[in-house]
Amino acid sequence: MKIALDPTPFHSTHSLLEFPALVKELGYDYMQMTPHPDFIPFFNHPKADDELVGQLAQACKDAEVQIASVLPVLRWSSPDPDAREAAVRYWKRAIQIAVDLGVSQMNTEFSGRPELAEESERAFYRSLEELLPLIEREGINVAIDPHPDDFVERGLDAWRVIRGANSKNLGMVYVACHAFHMEDEPLDIMRAAGKRIRVTHVADSMDHHRSNGLRYITNPPGSPARVHQHLKIGDGDVNWDEYFSGLGDIGFLDDPDTVMVSSVFGENENAREVSSYQLSTMREKIARAQAA
Repeated sequence: MKIALDPTPFHSTHSLLEFPALVKELGYDYMQMTPHPDFIPFFNHPKADDELVGQLAQACKDAEVQIASVLPVLRWSSPDPDAREAAVRYWKRAIQIAVDLGVSQMNTEFSGRPELAEESERAFYRSLEELLPLIEREGINVAIDPHPDDFVERGLDAWRVIRGANSKNLGMVYVACHAFHMEDEPLDIMRAAGKRIRVTHVADSMDHHRSNGLRYITNPPGSPARVHQHLKIGDGDVNWDEYFSGLGDIGFLDDPDTVMVSSVFGENENAREVSSYQLSTMREKIARAQAA
């Protein structure tokens, strides 16, 4: 298993090409490339040309850091035909960037709309009709996260949508801090998806269902806003013993190709300390789960 750092907390203090050296300095050998204005921004065409991609590859080589996964977030499940078609074009360039970087794992979100769930699902499968041949030909694995405020949020429902595409190159991202929005029991999701869980994000979150659903109060009442956090391990309500033991049971912790990402946001002022804490805590809990 590859333990990677998501460098998002450092976007305001470091340039794209400084990330590999920073990741190494913080003790990690791998990083995950999430949306960045100079790389693959949210929802828009990738902004890295071949020269910049080559410079990033060289920066990784110099720092002895590998990119474990590339994470584009593009509207490939949009019910808007123009947005969906554009996202497919953007995906093709994102895949080429991953190939040029020597990265075989990509992860993403469904990026549809919950109020148009049926239309979004149709758009998702329509995009896959065009993209899956390319994904399979390039040997890319794409893992998908049922993100809060997407057309599929429940964990088991997300796995069913992924399974329905009928491609071994598609898998699932298990994001620990989305557990309370996925609603199904964590172990049920892990056991159902099994080896097709290829990426997991490690961050904590509060359980918004507690206190009769009044732990967080939004106005006006009935607002469809989704609330969650990306906190460091132990600052929320995720059951970490269950999480790590569940990953151990499905073979995730012993698979050389799976990716575990520290994904803490909202604590940028302590990002260095938090990144180091995450790494040591993940290693400790992995060792304990493997020993058990």
